[in-house]
Amino acid sequence: MLLKKLALKTIDFRYVLTMCFLFFFNSIISAQEVIKDTVVSKPAITMTAGQKLKVDGIIATVGDYIVLDSDIDKAFLEISAQGGSTKDITRCQMLGKLLEDKLYAHQAIQDSIVVSDAEVRSMMDERLNYMVQQVGDINKVVAYYKKNSVEEFKTYFADILKEQKLASEMTKKIVDAVEITPEEVRNFFKKIPKEELPTFGAEMEVAQIVVEPKVSKEDEQKVIDRLNAIRKDVLEGSSFATKAVLYSQDPGSAPTGGFYKMTRKTPFVKEFKDVAFSLAQGEISEPFKTTFGYHIIMVEKIKGQEIELRHILIPPTVSENALKEAKERITNVRNKIINKEITFAEAARTESDEKETRANGGTLVNPNTQDTRFELTKMDPTLYGQVSNLKDDEISQPLLNTDDKGKKTYKIITVTNRIEQHVADYAKDYTKIKELALKEKQITTISKWFDTKIKDTYIKILGEYRDCKFVYNWLKK
Repeated sequence: MLLKKLALKTIDFRYVLTMCFLFFFNSIISAQEVIKDTVVSKPAITMTAGQKLKVDGIIATVGDYIVLDSDIDKAFLEISAQGGSTKDITRCQMLGKLLEDKLYAHQAIQDSIVVSDAEVRSMMDERLNYMVQQVGDINKVVAYYKKNSVEEFKTYFADILKEQKLASEMTKKIVDAVEITPEEVRNFFKKIPKEELPTFGAEMEVAQIVVEPKVSKEDEQKVIDRLNAIRKDVLEGSSFATKAVLYSQDPGSAPTGGFYKMTRKTPFVKEFKDVAFSLAQGEISEPFKTTFGYHIIMVEKIKGQEIELRHILIPPTVSENALKEAKERITNVRNKIINKEITFAEAARTESDEKETRANGGTLVNPNTQDTRFELTKMDPTLYGQVSNLKDDEISQPLLNTDDKGKKTYKIITVTNRIEQHVADYAKDYTKIKELALKEKQITTISKWFDTKIKDTYIKILGEYRDCKFVYNWLKK
């Protein structure tokens, strides 16, 4: 029953709803899904037979936060906006989730967790820019959320983003503090009845050798010279924004004249942030290099910890001759491995241009689990297509790969290990078992946290909502 109980805890409404909210507020959501033409019907209130709840007004207080009855409707709207189903979620359950968020946010402030206005503006701009790009008109977004103006919507949205960011940071603080020892993992596994041991799907371990086409110094200098010429034109009076629209190869900013808002926490590459924050307002950088190519930056405004900038990106062109040479090089490496002049792992360590994998003999790490195993049903479709038909010890033909930055490389791949579907084994599946044990401990820790903080915090539930059956003791009975 242990794993069954853990599964039930994991899919409990409070966790389902938590994920719905966190996915909405902490990732860029699809505007096509958000802006629908349908009207979401108000979910039924499920408490006891024959009861109805008030439509308006304050229904709960948690610390310095209040919950309005209309907040429940807004919460249903957010889930429906993502294409989620709300038919099995009652108003009482939704209120329970809102109370959790309020307590998280309240305690975050007590713990001196700070979410700056600059962070909120950055999050809002990111989401609104994406949605407007998709639907073409911010007024459609405003209408969907039933607001009277763009400013009213932004005020509403900013409050939600700040509260949700506080809640997510508080949750992260609690969860990140949870650690688990090998002894706890062992005890967790021992408690699982043999007939209830989980079954893990078929997996494989994969290694690759990557060869990058060499960009000539002449081609790199051409890009630097071009950016210097653009910089000179701007210094002499030309519009940086117009130059970005015409010449920048950054698809995320070129249409808006290379414009970005950023703080030091914004997820840009280090080289870009270092240059951006070294500039004075109005200053234009010299050309500099990142993994994306060469850039120039102009800082337009500095607002405390936030800067507004424009940039132009031009990556060096990889010539057909350079691609041909890269293919020839990796073909030679493949032939040496096939002829047993060198092992795949040795070749990866000496010949691969991919620094992340070459030290480990080319072995790939699963970005989702940080393990070397890839479950076939969850493997990236592109990678699966490249390895699914490989036999044991077979090496793929040279594959031309283009990454999300547009960078072209050649690679060869081999399957180094296959693990068939099997019942959990402590030694072989330690990483997965550790994840299950850690998840259980995190859930237990969060439950204890709520029990403690509810006792120490001013909480009041009003009206007929006091008849709700909550997961936690919000009524302090």
